[in-house]
Amino acid sequence: MNTEKIMNCERERLNKITNFRLPHTFWTIGIAIVTISIITMFVRAFVMEGDTEWLKEITRKGMLVGLLLMSISKDKEEDELTIKLRMQSYAFAFVVGVAYALIMPYVEFGVSNVVNSGGEAYKDLGDFQVLVFMLLIQLMSFHTLKRYR
Repeated sequence: MNTEKIMNCERERLNKITNFRLPHTFWTIGIAIVTISIITMFVRAFVMEGDTEWLKEITRKGMLVGLLLMSISKDKEEDELTIKLRMQSYAFAFVVGVAYALIMPYVEFGVSNVVNSGGEAYKDLGDFQVLVFMLLIQLMSFHTLKRYR
């Protein structure tokens, strides 16, 4: 096998992975899952009593899955410009997410020490918070870029 064939094969595999999109109906399914997760979070917080940590974890995972489905589903009219805007929104979400993960713990630490004079401990962000933030930034920036194209 020559190098040209190997490079073409690898390029095709990479293109399959980067161009993977779910059908547009998954957008609606994602919205439904996120809505159900948010409603369940409110019900858990204000109505339910007792040990409901399992429900908290299920709703968190459900929210992440719903946002991911919304993020990787196709638009009704998918073209080259839409694909380029989607990639730009992923890049923007990654950069903003990394900045958020680096800066936010110090902001939280400073604000909590100002509000509570007891000297709060430094806390790192959780994976759920960073992932939800990045997915929300990607979705918002993609739809903003689409609107102003």
